[in-house]
Amino acid sequence: MKIALDLFPILLFFAAYKFGTVYEATAVLMAATLVQSLLMYRLEGKLATMQKVTLTLIVVFGGLTLLLQDERFIKYKPTLLYSCLALGLFFSQFVLKKNFLKTMLGSQVNLPDANWQTLSVSWIAYCIFMATTNAYVAYEFSTDEWVNFKIWGYIFPLTFLIGTGIYMAKHVVPSESTADDETTK
Repeated sequence: MKIALDLFPILLFFAAYKFGTVYEATAVLMAATLVQSLLMYRLEGKLATMQKVTLTLIVVFGGLTLLLQDERFIKYKPTLLYSCLALGLFFSQFVLKKNFLKTMLGSQVNLPDANWQTLSVSWIAYCIFMATTNAYVAYEFSTDEWVNFKIWGYIFPLTFLIGTGIYMAKHVVPSESTADDETTK
């Protein structure tokens, strides 16, 4: 259910773009993201920080796209989002000396600190890659080609998330309650 809800705005954006203009698709994306956020809030009673950031960026950059009739704003929104994520993770890990991923997921996944560090650095590199790739495609190619890249470019996050899941699964340390359960059997 959550994955379908996560993909809902972007799928509507693609459909609206194929049958209309980038401006109509941007308006659809803005409305769909607002609906998505309201549904997430209703289901979970709060919005995750990432959802708030995404909603804000889509409303601001989508609004600028529509107001100024300049598609560059919506095309560069992913670059800004990924750049902010990379900077936030970097600042948290290397300046504050706190692993943001461990803070978010540590209650669900028990990994050694070295593995949390590796995950954090991997996420920083991934976000830099995605920001750079989107900026390149947005600058060098037409809007049609950028939209096609956004559709087929979903292979990057899917591959990265699956790889992250496999990495985490290989390095999970059994919690004490799990270890106790195993010894009592």
